[in-house]
This record gives sequence, C-alpha cells and structure tokens, in this order.
Amino acid sequence: MDAAQTTKTVRTTCAYCGVGCGILATPQPDGSVAIQGDPDHPANFGRLCSKGSALGETLGLDGRLLHPTIDGERASWDEALGRVAETFSRTIAEHGPDSVAFYVSGQLLTEDYYVANKLMKGFIGSGNIDTNSRLCMASSVAGHRRAFGSDTVPGTYEDLEQADLVVLVGSNLAWCHPVIYQRLAAAKAERPQLQVVLIDPRRTMTADIADMHLAIASDGDTALFSGLLRHLAAVGAVDQSYVEAYTDGFEEVIGAVGQMTVAQVAEATGLKPHAIASFYELFARTEKVVTVYSQGVNQSVQGTDKVNAIINCHLATGRIGRPGMGPFSITGQPNAMGGREVGGMANMLAAHMAIEDAGHRRIVQDFWASPTIADKPGLKAVEMFQAVADGRIKAIWIMGTNPVVSMPDADAVAQALGQCPFVVVSDVVAKTDTMAYAHVALPAAAWGEKDGTVTNSERRISRQRPFLPLPGEARPDWAIVTEIARRMGFDAAFAYQSPAEIFDEHARLSAEANAGTRDFDIGALAGLDRAAFDTLSPVQWPQPATGEKATADTRFFAEGRFYHPDRRARFVAPAQTDLQSQTPGEAKTLLLNTGRVRDHWHTMTRTGLSARLSAHIAEPYAELHPKDAERLGVNEADLVTVASDRGEAILRVLVSERQKPGSVFVPMHWTSQNSAKGRVDALIDAATDPISGQPGLKSTAVTLRRFAAAWYGFAVTAKRPVTNGLDYFSLARAERGFRLEAAVAAELDDPTALAERLMGVARSAILSYHDVSGGAYRFAAFDGERLLGAFWLSRSPVIVSRSWASERLGAEHLARDRFRLLAGRGGADRPDPGATVCSCFSVGVNEITAAVVSGKAVTVGAIGELLKAGSNCGSCRSEIKGIIDGVELKHSA
Repeated sequence: MDAAQTTKTVRTTCAYCGVGCGILATPQPDGSVAIQGDPDHPANFGRLCSKGSALGETLGLDGRLLHPTIDGERASWDEALGRVAETFSRTIAEHGPDSVAFYVSGQLLTEDYYVANKLMKGFIGSGNIDTNSRLCMASSVAGHRRAFGSDTVPGTYEDLEQADLVVLVGSNLAWCHPVIYQRLAAAKAERPQLQVVLIDPRRTMTADIADMHLAIASDGDTALFSGLLRHLAAVGAVDQSYVEAYTDGFEEVIGAVGQMTVAQVAEATGLKPHAIASFYELFARTEKVVTVYSQGVNQSVQGTDKVNAIINCHLATGRIGRPGMGPFSITGQPNAMGGREVGGMANMLAAHMAIEDAGHRRIVQDFWASPTIADKPGLKAVEMFQAVADGRIKAIWIMGTNPVVSMPDADAVAQALGQCPFVVVSDVVAKTDTMAYAHVALPAAAWGEKDGTVTNSERRISRQRPFLPLPGEARPDWAIVTEIARRMGFDAAFAYQSPAEIFDEHARLSAEANAGTRDFDIGALAGLDRAAFDTLSPVQWPQPATGEKATADTRFFAEGRFYHPDRRARFVAPAQTDLQSQTPGEAKTLLLNTGRVRDHWHTMTRTGLSARLSAHIAEPYAELHPKDAERLGVNEADLVTVASDRGEAILRVLVSERQKPGSVFVPMHWTSQNSAKGRVDALIDAATDPISGQPGLKSTAVTLRRFAAAWYGFAVTAKRPVTNGLDYFSLARAERGFRLEAAVAAELDDPTALAERLMGVARSAILSYHDVSGGAYRFAAFDGERLLGAFWLSRSPVIVSRSWASERLGAEHLARDRFRLLAGRGGADRPDPGATVCSCFSVGVNEITAAVVSGKAVTVGAIGELLKAGSNCGSCRSEIKGIIDGVELKHSA
C-alpha cells in the first residue's frame, strides 16, 4: 500500500493493548485524522476505549525524531547505518557474537520482529535478542510450554461471552483491556446468571461487575489454585476420562498439593476461609469456566508456577478447548503475540520452534540458509542489562522501547547504558529517558505510517496499514534492520523490498516440516502477492495449507493433541506450595504494587500527547488505604516519598478504600520527561522468575513518608514550562498548552521569579496577587486579552479546579475576569466541571453529581443519555456508578 497522504478511510489496527481492535482512520483535509472503531473487526465490533478513540490526537510531529543522529549531531542515513553496521561487525569479530544484543518491543510489527530475530539468531549467531514483552507475559509463555508443549493460547474472546463463570486473576480488565471488559459486561447484562470472580489485591474498577472479589495477598495465587485443584479432586469434579486420555502427571501433582487445606490456603493468601470455600464450590459446580489472567499473575518471581497452577485446574476438569471454557492469557501490548510467533524472545526460535531442539534449529537454519544458528537461549531482559553493566555486552540496539523507565532497578539500567561502549536506539520520539544514552539514534516509522501485521491475544492476525506519509527521514523498522544486515554482509538473505515479502517468508517457515507437529502454522497465507497482503482480512491461526482452517468453533486441546512429543499435556507441580501471605515486616513498610491507569500507555510517548487523555489522571500517585494513610500521618493530596533500597519516587497521595491495607499502588507510566521523580520502576528489585526470567514488579518492600514541601504550586502555561529546580513536578498536556503540578522544599526568596520562569514571560507582564493572611500567591500573564499562563502558589496543596483552569488557556479574559481567574474559580456562567471522569466527552465529576442530585439522571445509562458520559468506550462506567452510589448514600444518611 502506498504510504502517501490519503483522504480515504483506511482499515488498520489499534496501537495499544493486546485486544487488537480494528480502527477506521480517515485523514481530513485540515491534516487531522478521524478515528472510529471498525464495526466489522471481530475483536471489537466497532468498540474503542478512550485511548483508541484519542489516537487521532497523538499523530502530530511535536517531539518526533525525524533525522538520524550520531553522538547527538544530525547525520545522514548512510553515516548512521555505516556506524551501526561497522561497530556491530567489529565488536562481533573481536569479542564474539554474544557481545552484542538487541532489545526490542511488543509494539514492533511482526515483520519488524521477524527480520530482527533472523539477523541475531541466524546470521550473528547469538540468542541475545529479547523484548519488553519479557516484562509482561514471559511467565505465560513458560507456563504454556511446560503444560502444552507449545506457547498456545487455546481460547477466543467469544469464550468469555459464552462462559457461565469468568475468573479474572490479576487483571484490571476495565482499565487495561476495556473493550474486552465491555464485551464481558454486555454478556453479563444479557445473562445475569453469568458469574464473575475477581482475584486481585486491589478492588479495581473491574470489581464493579464482579459477583465475588477475593482481595488476595501478593503472590498468593499459586496457593489459591493449588488448593482449588485439591478441592476439585476431593469433591469428584475431576474429568477422569480427559485426564487419562490426554494428560500426564496428575497423581504426582495431587500428591504435591494434597495437603493444601482451606485453612492453609487462607494463611497463604490472606483470604477468609469462607470466601475461599465459596470460590472453590462455584468453580467445581460450573462447567463453563474461563480463567483470564494478566500481569498480576505474570509479573512475579513465581509467575510460571502461578500460570501452571491455573492450567492444572482446567486440565483436571477437561475445561479447555470448548466454547466458554479454558485458561486465557491476555497480553498487554499490541503485538506481544506476533513477537512470540517469530521467536523474538531470547529462549525461542522462529515459528514457535524451540531453541533447545536440534531438529528445530536445523529446520530454521536450512530454511534461512544461514551461516550459523543460535544453539542456546540468549540473555533475557534483566540478564541482558546486567551483562551490559558488567561489560559482557559491548553493543546494544534498543528498538521502540524505553527500558530506562520500564525495567526494574531502572537506575542501574541507566548506569549500564551510560558506560556501554555502543548504544543504538531506533524510536519515534526524539527525547526519551533511554534516548539520552544513544550513540546513534535512528528515526522509525510511527503508528499511522507502519505497514505490516500484528497478532492479538486470541491469535488473530490483523493488518496495520499506513494512512500517513513517513515524515522527515523516518523509515520502517524492518527497512532499518534489513539495511544493517546487508551492510554486515548478509545481502541475499535480507533482500526484502516490502513487508509483504517478509510476511510470506514468515508464513512459509511456519509450515516448514510441520504437518501438524507444531501449533503455529499459517501456511495457507503463504504466497500472498502485494495486493492480497494489502487486503488481508483479520484471520485467526492456525491456518495450515491443508485447508483445515481455524474458526471460533475449532479451539485447541478439546481432544488433546498437545505438542509434547507424546501429544499429552503435563500437569506441573509448583515449586513451593506452603507460601506465606506477604505482609509488611515493619510498621512503616508497605508492599509496592505497580500497574497501569485507564487513559495512559507505557511511558506516555503517545498518550502523553493528548490533553484529553491526561485530563483523567495527570500526575503519578501513591494509592493508600485510609488506615495506612492515618497510620503514616499523610492526607489526601499530600506529597510523599516512596523509597526502597534502590531508589525513591515523589508522588501525590490518593486515599482509597479500594486499596488493600499494607500496600501501596503506583502507576508505571511517568518518566523523567514529564515528572521529577515519577519513575517507579527505579524502586523495583531485579529479581526474576527462575523459569521465565520475568521480573516481579508487584511486591517490592518500600517505606513511605510525607514530603515536607514549603510551597505547592499549580500552573497552566501556553509554552512548555522550564522545570529546573523544582523538587517535584508533573507535567501534562492541556488543550492549548500545558498543566503543571509543582512543589519545592526550600523557602522562596522571590516567588515572582518562579512564576516568571514557569510561564516564560517577563516580570512586567505578570499580574499578581498576594494573600498575606492565607500565605498564597497567584499570578497570571496575558497577551492582550488572551491568557498566556497562570500560576497558583500555596503553603498547602493548591485548591483550584484543574479542568477549569486548563480551559482558560488561550481564552479571552476581560479585566473583570482576570481577578476571578486569580481567585481560581469561575462565575455562575462558568461552572466548574470538576475532575474529568469521561475522557471521551470531557465530562467532569461535578457535572455527573449535579445530574444525579437534580434527579435528571440517576443511572449509568441515564447519565449517558443526558451527558454522553460512558456512552462511547465505556471505560468510565464503573466510576460513574461509584459517583451515583456516593450521592445516593450521602442523601440517604
């Protein structure tokens, strides 16, 4: 497909989570792009979440890396590619193939991933290619391979709608996979007998459709599901015919978990015995069960055991591979599955083949006609950056990811890159925390410009099609990698001219010497010409060339046929079943749990460009239970320092009954580009699961103390403010500029000087007011009647409506309005909408509350009809319900 600017509607795929929603993108004459959900795409049927709906707002070139650089200076592509190829070749010649590494991303397209893996494993000859997907679903891969003999997700999204019981384990589906959450919520509304159980330390927004919430202790999942397996055996719920016909190891596992009484499970999980018993009874008596698990399971030093403990229960009951039942791993990135298919992880080969299998290595090497093949797993993500630190890896290429923010012990990663002899970064963004360490920076294509395929969590391959031209000198990742390969002397094997050619090779390799012995087979898609590739419809694998193609009704494993050599599944006993509930060891210690917020994504290089997405949550926060807040002497909106023995972060306090006592939740999205100390992964220990290599990101011991700020500030500015010297800041986009939270620990000799610097205007242009009795300052600057900036400074957290203040930017203000602005409030004609609840339609909490109090709308549906809130993506419906319930409770008291 020609990537030149078009005004036609283009069918493509969303750039965010593993749901893999179809998008209709229509470039407009004014340069904007209209975004809609694709009603014909089987993943979302037209639904989009708030992030997907706002994709059109993230497509500008502000902050884009548009030209190659060498040592920070602009360079030609010839110079940059030459430097990379020559340095990698020389390093390999002097120190061997394991002295170099690639660290790639689940946001690459399958074709990008394919050529990067081919270059590293088949031509450089090392296994040292790993991916940020190691941080989110490596334990699922390891658990699948142990149980099934292959990394196979056996179910489909339809299973969630057809089940009678959906168990959500460590998954905040409402915020992290909103479209699947809405499909589940709609199914439950249509069939109220569909039961939902949420297993999560936090009472997340997903709990609002749950019939049962088990607030499990961190890492209690292995014990809970091991105890469930014992219960299933005890009450006769095991499908003996399935177990005998298709599995091995059942008796051994029962022997290992046979002593897991409900009382012991209660001790290991922190749950009440009656709650455990109720869950066990519900699971045992319900035939159609789907267990959906995500990062709360995977991001653990025992993540693989958790996965196998869940799978054990489905194998034991034969509840797998049939409509409405099965274990279901749902991924966090748009192409984590595609990366797994092409072997983009250090311990895998292409096409779901095993790097430790000599026969598989021979198939791949012969197919590629490569001079070598990696014969052992490479270094996994955490090991890889440790090897950078100790000098074993001397050259690393980072593609489309930001490990200085997202890796555990992130400061150590930064230090490692700082001393690495050669760092290459291909990315879309010119300034990231990782890009600061690049010797060579390569401008890559962004969503909207990319051409290729992605695979979603239910094994569905979809096309990502370009609808914007490549800006500046940006190039697709596959094109960058293949040009480097050619310059390293591998011309013939990397002579691709289009992603269609790469996809064809990928499809042919999947069928090579397969004949049903491997799960991943898309041989039927081999041989597509460019036109057929361009028009490829979403298709679920397997798609073998024999014609026995997958449909929603042909799932894996209903009749066995697993992928161990004997075609039988394996029950896997967890390494440890006598786990104790994790509780803080000292009065001031908390367990740190990290995760996502509703409207932001990874390190915000995309979502951070949208003012609408920042309106819901604009700064990093520490969510505490009220009892912990009282015990630690902190209040709502205070700033606190959260610290471990590796680092610290300064965060805003959010006090919430949803949080489990003894723990603190902090989102993972903030970077040094948009916050002073918001990089929470700098606090996380680098300990990993011994099987999968996935780090535990959800149970770090931390301390928390109030940050003693002398001054708190809030500003809205037309220009990006200069944040140097602020002890705390969080910067977010506003509709016509920026919004800034700030704090300083020291006294200010000249508050006006700070206002001058933040607003970027001369002192003479600033209108100011000093409230002597209240100890507050207020500043504003105008260009004629247009507001350039406003800054409120106070001894306590600033009480100003953030949404109202942000709306004032760029607006006209007559003289009488200016003092109202300094006071931080609108008049009767400009009511404060309050904190944003619905990002799709910018509806605030005060507007929803007023509608409920007035009686105009007292249900979630009625609020949608009156204000539109919750009527689009539905991600905010749980919050709207909470507001309605709160108003009703207050008025009934």
